[in-house]
Amino acid sequence: MAVPRTPMTRGGYERLKGELERLKRIERPAITKAIAEARAHGDLSENAEYHAAREKQSFTEGRINELDAKVGAAEVIDAPAGGDRVTFASTVRLEDEAGKEVRYWIVGSDEAEPARGKISILAPLARTLIGKRVGDTVTAQLPVGKKTFEILEVNFPWSE
Repeated sequence: MAVPRTPMTRGGYERLKGELERLKRIERPAITKAIAEARAHGDLSENAEYHAAREKQSFTEGRINELDAKVGAAEVIDAPAGGDRVTFASTVRLEDEAGKEVRYWIVGSDEAEPARGKISILAPLARTLIGKRVGDTVTAQLPVGKKTFEILEVNFPWSE
């Protein structure tokens, strides 16, 4: 059975991969060393340093396993360089009914930061926008209710 692929931008993939490498190469050996040092202090049943290090080890190993799975299932999709159609990794500038302009970058669910304009491909607005073109009007069911937007621009360079 094929492993389901998870869409991810190149930047999101590189961040996850970087965190995974840091955990494996830096954090894991440091925790192992801390456990060995705490063991040397004697009685493990009342050794707070030992228990704290083991707890950190457990958390770190869990995160390594999670990141291994995410990196392994990632389907890296580069942002479109042009065009007027909304796809995964597209940047989109919209105008709502009140004339307020907003911009979003449609990214993978692990990369989403709505406060910074990065919305998950699974978000209702992103799902509504996929396949639409500049000039189209879309209505999305958002947590605050239905909202209508006009697509003003697509696939422009994203700047933080």
